[in-house]
Amino acid sequence: MKRLYQKIYLTIIASLVVVVITAGLMWRFGPGFRQDNTVFEITRELVSLALPPATAMKEQQAQGARELAKRLKIDLALYDENRTLIVSTDPDLPGPEKKIGRLNHKRGKLVWIFQLGDKRWIVAKAPQFREHSALGMIGFLGAIALIIALCAYPVVRGLTRRLERLQVGVETLGTGDLGTRVEVQGKDEIAQLAKSFNAAAAQIEDLFDTHRQLLANASHELRTPLARIRLGLELMKTDATSDRQANLERDIQELDQMIDEILLVSRLEAVHTLKTEDEIDLLALVAEECARYDACWLHGEPSFVRGDPRLLRRLIRNLLDNASRHGKPPVEIEVMPEGDTIVLSITDHGEGIPKSEWQNVFKPFYRLSKSQNKTGSGLGLALVAQIAERHGGGAAIVQKEGSQSSIRVTLPSISSVSG
Repeated sequence: MKRLYQKIYLTIIASLVVVVITAGLMWRFGPGFRQDNTVFEITRELVSLALPPATAMKEQQAQGARELAKRLKIDLALYDENRTLIVSTDPDLPGPEKKIGRLNHKRGKLVWIFQLGDKRWIVAKAPQFREHSALGMIGFLGAIALIIALCAYPVVRGLTRRLERLQVGVETLGTGDLGTRVEVQGKDEIAQLAKSFNAAAAQIEDLFDTHRQLLANASHELRTPLARIRLGLELMKTDATSDRQANLERDIQELDQMIDEILLVSRLEAVHTLKTEDEIDLLALVAEECARYDACWLHGEPSFVRGDPRLLRRLIRNLLDNASRHGKPPVEIEVMPEGDTIVLSITDHGEGIPKSEWQNVFKPFYRLSKSQNKTGSGLGLALVAQIAERHGGGAAIVQKEGSQSSIRVTLPSISSVSG
């Protein structure tokens, strides 16, 4: 199978050959080689007016023919109606026995033979008139085609060489070298393809690193509830009290929740677009979740967003769980429109989050260094940030009055999405 650059190059060469042959055939058999009787009629009349009449003396006719040849700077021969030579300025001129028209003579010079209205014959040879043959035309165009072919080769080869580098990059990436990148040259489609490959490779590398870190953290975090469950099962064999059974059930529930959150984090990292975009009243959704908690104060205005109701419900629930687990009641929630966004703020009356930890709390499996409550998987706020980002918004920590800190989630409103 031929290489791509060979196919492109051979296609160019074949096209040039077809153009050369077609041009040669048109040059040889085209309208330019057809007899034009009008030209001969005009030329015959003009020459008849320029020469002395046929009734004039031979010497006068010869003198007139010489003067005409001198003025026109051509070689000319004049014959009477019986094809007897009157005068000739070039002894190599053929006689009028040839057919009327034009013919090739010595050294490629063109000779015209025609008869005047008074029956005399004219043979004329003009040095500047040259008959170009079809082979000459093909040779001329062939030389042009050869030059084009020589110039086209480095262009075609350079084009396919970049494709070959891209192929090597794809194969290297397929072997597991996720740091593979290809050089971007030019601004054409191949350069855009190289940029897309580099972007995809970077995304795959980031996704792989994130999953590797997630797997390492998950394996560490899962050991704690599994150890407690294992210990509880051993104790249940000798003393199956209701407290131990409740603790065992709580550990199983924590393990189940952790697995669910790990899978959700992994799925959100792999998918950057939502499959479901329903119209949701965020205030009503928050009210439903607040009903599950004590000392939860909600105020705001009906605010509509587009998104996945299941993911938004998880976002709200994680915020409430985080506030109830690490903060102090009461928990205040506010849902208010702000320009083209909907702002959801949640504040508890605990010590708040230190400013140095504001960026870290949204990382998976991260826990505050001074937190006394070590429960939870460390995935709650990470899921909040990811769900908000998938809905076109974001999550951040803002400073409230005093030393309190508040978690602020912004989501695009229906009007901004539709606009």
